[in-house]
Amino acid sequence: MPSESSPVESPIELWYRARKHTKLDNAQAHPYPSHQEASDRHMRIAIQGEPGSFSHEAAMKLVEDAVIAPCTLSAEVFASLSEGSVEAAVIPIENSLAGSVSEHFDLLLKHDVLVERETLLRIRHNLIAISGTHIGEIDRVFSHPVALAQCKRFLAEHPRMESYAFYDTAGSVKQLVELRDRHAAAIASKAAAAFYGAQILQADIEDNPENYTRFFLVRRTADATLYPESNKISLCFSVENRPGSLVAALTEFAALGANMTKIESRPVHGKPWEYIFYVDCQISSVNDVERIMAALAPHCAMVKKLGCYQEAPELS
Repeated sequence: MPSESSPVESPIELWYRARKHTKLDNAQAHPYPSHQEASDRHMRIAIQGEPGSFSHEAAMKLVEDAVIAPCTLSAEVFASLSEGSVEAAVIPIENSLAGSVSEHFDLLLKHDVLVERETLLRIRHNLIAISGTHIGEIDRVFSHPVALAQCKRFLAEHPRMESYAFYDTAGSVKQLVELRDRHAAAIASKAAAAFYGAQILQADIEDNPENYTRFFLVRRTADATLYPESNKISLCFSVENRPGSLVAALTEFAALGANMTKIESRPVHGKPWEYIFYVDCQISSVNDVERIMAALAPHCAMVKKLGCYQEAPELS
């Protein structure tokens, strides 16, 4: 038990401390056990990115004892879920500054999955390097393009540092630690620095502190649980090609008392100038879901429920 003066570590901090300096071998690259073993142990969750990524942190926030299965591409995350290699996936769906992750909307539509939960994560970017490095030695900075874009002010204040796009924030930390390059740094989370045994040279370097990402916990439709306290739905639909069809569909939400919190259009692949609309709505009861789906049907060529879940509380 920690002493009264010792800070209580969160589940993710315990996870990283236990694995600090660990080298990932082939088994650890996909650290989930067989189906039979997993049924008695922790939920296996696929994420896009390396251990230490923000998706990893969100997964641990959603399921404290999760077993993380890192994937390189988002398509691999959904394939792993659909094939049954993992029990769930955690994906970023929207950032308060960068906007929606369009690819993930497309993948939610394509696969037979449902959103079961959501959470919000405060995104804090840090300049990270190998231990013993001084900030004046850095001339190259690697990170995901979105992270680099969210730290423009810091990079402008350090013109010596040339930025390079990388596939993942935590992956950029992993790379510099493996290469032991004292002139390179990464922009990533505090958790990534802890996992790979790197050093934070400067914390909270993002331009805007109001930087939050919304994450979904996604499961196969057959396995998803509908919780009684669910008060939000995500769905998508396409409308008939006739005057007023979109207005008629949107009017149904208001008529049923559903508060629309988001609407976004995405092009239909292979059908130029046709669109699918993605909508989030606050609802008063899980019984509203079927009523909304039934009310939309006469006005839409397609309607698909993406999930019904409890809305994540706002972060202070």
